[in-house]
Amino acid sequence: MSDQNPVFIPGPTNIPDRLLSAMHVQTRDHRAPDFVKTFAPVLEGVKKVFKTTQGTVITFPSSGTGGWEASVTNTLSPGDTVLIARYGTFSHRWIDLCQRHKLNVRIIECDWGTGAPADKFAAELSGDSGHDIKAVLVTHNETATGVKSDIAAVRKAIDASNHPAMLFVDCVSSLGSMDFQFDNWKVDVAVSGSQKGFMLATGMAILCVSPKALAAMETATLPRTFFDFRDMMAANASGGFPYTPPLQLIYGLAESLKMLEEEGLENVFDRHFRLAEGVRRAVDAWGLKLVAQSPDLYSDSVSAIYVPEGFDSNVLTEHAFDAYGVSFGIGLGEMNGKAFRIGHLGSLTDVMVLSGLATIEMAMADLDYPITLGSGVAAAQDYFRSTNAVATKAAA
Repeated sequence: MSDQNPVFIPGPTNIPDRLLSAMHVQTRDHRAPDFVKTFAPVLEGVKKVFKTTQGTVITFPSSGTGGWEASVTNTLSPGDTVLIARYGTFSHRWIDLCQRHKLNVRIIECDWGTGAPADKFAAELSGDSGHDIKAVLVTHNETATGVKSDIAAVRKAIDASNHPAMLFVDCVSSLGSMDFQFDNWKVDVAVSGSQKGFMLATGMAILCVSPKALAAMETATLPRTFFDFRDMMAANASGGFPYTPPLQLIYGLAESLKMLEEEGLENVFDRHFRLAEGVRRAVDAWGLKLVAQSPDLYSDSVSAIYVPEGFDSNVLTEHAFDAYGVSFGIGLGEMNGKAFRIGHLGSLTDVMVLSGLATIEMAMADLDYPITLGSGVAAAQDYFRSTNAVATKAAA
């Protein structure tokens, strides 16, 4: 029965039965006319989630890491300079990918628990009189630390420096859960995936690409084959794929877009904030601290939480799984052994989040953490009740 428990990792997320049913389809011919009728509207529908009318949506059978690689190889050349800040595991991995592709990576080292340093980006760009920096790379939502960065501020820094650098954004764990404004923030390449806010299985990288980034393909010389934008766009233009597509995921994405539209994107964002705030109230009641250093950095899709001195967060997450059959996020990178993570994105409700808080409380109590059993759950309950219109009306 434990396989019915929800997961509280920051992705892959829980898959609603409705989407499992949509993906549960027999093999079909992806070159038949009915596939075109399914696929073309999906590409248009995803643009609404990115909040773009100018960008082109491109998908690949891959995880988000493949999307990172596609963003780099289609727009840059060996030796090109990119600017990126390291403040978590996923910004670190993007750095590693760029270095392996023989790019010149300028790294701004930041404390884990902080976000993208717009002021330091501005200083680097202002000093780059020769415009050697071709792209600024930012992780919108760093899942290792539960930190959300201000992409609008980064764009403002680029514009204030009067610099032509492109802006690449990893929004894998934010798109479909938190507001993302591709056009307003003048993003050039945004990289996401199927397994987070879209509530699907892993296996599809989902990108949005600006006209400026598409123009950069004309001079980019990094090799690409599987991840070639041109090949994919040419096939997409006639409603097809240059090779075998992830058919089940495409059918699932069509249904996911319907679910998001039915709830309303702004309502989806509000729900994620409420769930996240309930978790944050619980953390405060436990007397523990978030890794994110200030409220403006708090992620609405994942909270990373320091364990007290003398405790091992890996022991806690392993015990929660072994004893209660529930998965929580382990500490990654510098957070290994120091922090655990509660994912609160995708297909989750107040009630489901309360079950996760109750479970991790039991696990902490089992391991003699200095918490009061029930305190975090009660704090989240109070918050959820106070922000539930029906409950508030009943109380009145």
